[in-house]
Amino acid sequence: MAEPSKVIHVRNVGHEISENDLLQLFQPFEVITKLVMLRAKNQALLQMQDVPSAINALQFYANGEEYLRSILITSGTKTMDQNAQGRGDEPNRILLVTIQHMLYPITVEVLHRVFSPHGFVEKIVTFQKSAGFQALIQYQLRQSAVSARTSLQGRNIYDGCCQLDIQFSNLDELQVHYNNDRSRDFTNPNLPTEQKGRSSQHPGYGDVGVGFPQVGIAQIMMANAAAIAAAFGGGLPPGISGTNDRCTVLVSNLNPHRIDEDKLFNLFSLYGNIVRIKLLRNKPDHALVQMGDGFQAELAVHFLKGTMLFGKRLEVNFSKHPNITQGADTHEYVNSNLNRFNRNAAKNYRYCCSPTKMVHLSTFRQDVTEEEIVNHLAEHGTIVNTKLFVMNGKKQALVLFETEEEATEALMSKHASSLGVISSTRTCGKADKVGIMWV
Repeated sequence: MAEPSKVIHVRNVGHEISENDLLQLFQPFEVITKLVMLRAKNQALLQMQDVPSAINALQFYANGEEYLRSILITSGTKTMDQNAQGRGDEPNRILLVTIQHMLYPITVEVLHRVFSPHGFVEKIVTFQKSAGFQALIQYQLRQSAVSARTSLQGRNIYDGCCQLDIQFSNLDELQVHYNNDRSRDFTNPNLPTEQKGRSSQHPGYGDVGVGFPQVGIAQIMMANAAAIAAAFGGGLPPGISGTNDRCTVLVSNLNPHRIDEDKLFNLFSLYGNIVRIKLLRNKPDHALVQMGDGFQAELAVHFLKGTMLFGKRLEVNFSKHPNITQGADTHEYVNSNLNRFNRNAAKNYRYCCSPTKMVHLSTFRQDVTEEEIVNHLAEHGTIVNTKLFVMNGKKQALVLFETEEEATEALMSKHASSLGVISSTRTCGKADKVGIMWV
């Protein structure tokens, strides 16, 4: 068995996961000295300050075999530079470029205008991978690639979007067969534009595996399209079409003895703003939830269908009713300050996922202890582990339950509740209310 290392290997890092997400995940375990995102492989390498810090992080996340939002964390066995396998910091004349938060189509011409000021660009190839829209850019000289990476890493092609994530590729030579919007050999202008028998209409759009995503943000006609683009890197999560216009969802197979409108609000507000909720009195295990728009409703249906809750498996489907009529039996939430997507919408979209075993607690009193957190949540299930930490000057916590169902019940029941004993001389303000979400 390999000796412990201060390098942590993170796999299944989707395009929606940013460097900041990983830093926040591991910051509670002391100093992170280095982070390399291997976008082409959907992986990342984190180097902690020392081996004990890395061991503590791995032990907290179920000894390296625990999934967090589908991210798999395992131990490294070498130093960061050894694990990089020719990518990251080892100079090469070919760059691997990942475009994040892509609001506008990126063509070969656009990339050439961005990268050519740093040296002669010989070849460009673009393609669509699970990490997002990517390009390989080959310079004539290695020093030109080094200069481009130094100057352009983290910069935006357009204001506020299309951010460049640049690594050195481990390829020696690019093979370009066609000169078009998706690939270009600037040393051979005589290459054909398309393979014979293949239509060249609308190049780069709708081609499998290349070009701009077939279903993109432009097809979602909503006011929050920019936030969605920023969260999902210009595309959409797998299984989400972005074309739904039905805002109301029907929730069935609820446990009528354990559920109420506020608990449903706490659950569904993870996927969008809530307008109103109605429990159906003639069907006690049914409820209607009206979301802020069709995209948010689609997220809720996609991620919550089949969730175990209070001993029953939820059914979540789009309702035939376009909205819920106001009445004495409806609860209004449209003006609630607990609606998460009125602020930091892009961040909240990025954290949309199916229920997990781990919840993140924030916005509670700064003198709260780990024991108080455990006591506050223990009635909802077995707590496997807890971690208190300070980020941006504020105390926060991670709590790992034994099952997803227990974590979901804790989130539904205790989000926006008062954590700890509040003195009778104090009023319970926003800082006393705990905010809970999955990680």
